[in-house]
Amino acid sequence: MPISSGDTAWILVSSALVLLMTPGLALFYGGMARRKNLLSTIMMSFAIMGLIGIIWALWGYSLSFGTDVASFIGGLNFLGLNSVGIEPSNTYATSVPHLAFMAFQGMFAIITVALITGAVVERIKFSALLLFSALWVTFVYAPLCHWVWGGGWLGSLGALDFAGGTVVHINAGVSALALVLLLGRRRGFPVELMEANNIPMVALGAGLLWFGWFGFNAGSSLAANGLAANAFVTTNLSAAAAGFTWMVISWLHRRPSLLGTVTGAVAGLVAITPAAGFVTPLAAIPIGIVVSIVGYYSIVLVKNKLGFDDSLDVFAVHGMGGIWGALATGIFASSAVSGIPGLFEGNGAQVLTQFVAVIAVAAFAFVVTWVLGKLVDVTVGLRVGQAEESIGLDLSQHGERAYGGLLR
Repeated sequence: MPISSGDTAWILVSSALVLLMTPGLALFYGGMARRKNLLSTIMMSFAIMGLIGIIWALWGYSLSFGTDVASFIGGLNFLGLNSVGIEPSNTYATSVPHLAFMAFQGMFAIITVALITGAVVERIKFSALLLFSALWVTFVYAPLCHWVWGGGWLGSLGALDFAGGTVVHINAGVSALALVLLLGRRRGFPVELMEANNIPMVALGAGLLWFGWFGFNAGSSLAANGLAANAFVTTNLSAAAAGFTWMVISWLHRRPSLLGTVTGAVAGLVAITPAAGFVTPLAAIPIGIVVSIVGYYSIVLVKNKLGFDDSLDVFAVHGMGGIWGALATGIFASSAVSGIPGLFEGNGAQVLTQFVAVIAVAAFAFVVTWVLGKLVDVTVGLRVGQAEESIGLDLSQHGERAYGGLLR
C-alpha cells in the first residue's frame, strides 16, 4: 500500500502530542509534590523520556511488535530497528512509514513508565527508579503491549483497547500499587500535612495532558479519518464530564476544588482511552461521569481507609479509571462506530472478554512488578535513607532546589 501523506502527517503530529504529555505529567505530578521534592518529581519524567526512548529503539519495540512468539511476546526481528525503515510495515499502520508507527508507539511506552512515578515520589532512590524502569518496560510493558496490540493472545481473544486502557492505565496503576506496598509510607504519612506545593502548576500540567491526549487517542486511529474524529470528540467529552463531576462531588463534600477538578478531567481521559474508537460521542459522557465517582471514592474509601501511601493517587485515577474504561468499552461499544457491538447492542460476551483482559493484565502487572521491585531492592535498594527523605529528594538526590538555585 502506498504511503499516505495525510496519515503520515497525522501520526507524526500525534507522536509529538503524546510526547508532550510526559512534560505535562511532570508538571502535574511536580505541583502536587511537596516543595522539597518538586524537582526530583519532574526529573523522574524527563529521565524516563531519555531512558525509555533509547530502550524502545534497541529492543522494546521488537519485544512488543516483533513476530509473535507463543502469543506472549514479540520476537527479535526488529532489534535495533532492524527492518524498521521509511517504507510501511506489512502489518501495522500500512499507510505510513514503519518508523512513524514505531515512534508513535514509543511515546506510549514513555508515558506509561512515567505514570508509575506519581505513586512513589518523595521516597524512591533515583538510581533504583532508573533500574526499575528499564526492567519494567522490558518485562512488563512489552509483553502486555504484545498481548493486546502486537498479535498476542488478548488481541486474538477479541479484547478491545483502542489506545491503552489495559496496556497503559491498568498496567501502570496496578504496577504503581505493587511498588507502593514494597516501599511503604512516606515518613509522617498520614499524620503530617503533605500539601501540594503549586496547584497552578498542576492545572497547567493537566491542561497539557488534555491537549496531548488528542494525539494519544485520536492518533490511535493510525489514519487521518472519521475514526480519528470520533476518538477526538469522545476524548474531549469524557474529560469534560469527568472534570465537572469531580468538581460537583468535591463541592458536595466541602468546596469545588481546582485540584479535584483537574484530577477528574485526567480520570475522564483515562477512562475513555480504551473506548475512544469504539463508542459514540454521547456514550463518553456517562463514561466520564462514572469514572469520577469511582476515582473519588477509591481515594476516600480505599486509599484513606486502608492507609497505603499512593502519593499522587495513581492507582485510583489510572488503575481504577482504566478498569472502568475497559469494562465500559464492552458496555457501550457501538457497531455504528467500529462494527463491534457491546452490551447495550446485545453483545454481553464483549463485557466478559473485557473482564478477562482486566484480570489478566492486572494480575501479570502486579506479580511481575512485585518481583522486579524486590530485585531492585536487594541490589541497589529502593528507598532513600531517613535523613535524605527529611531533607527532600531535590537536595539529597539532585543537589538542586526548585526555589533558590543550586546547592553551593
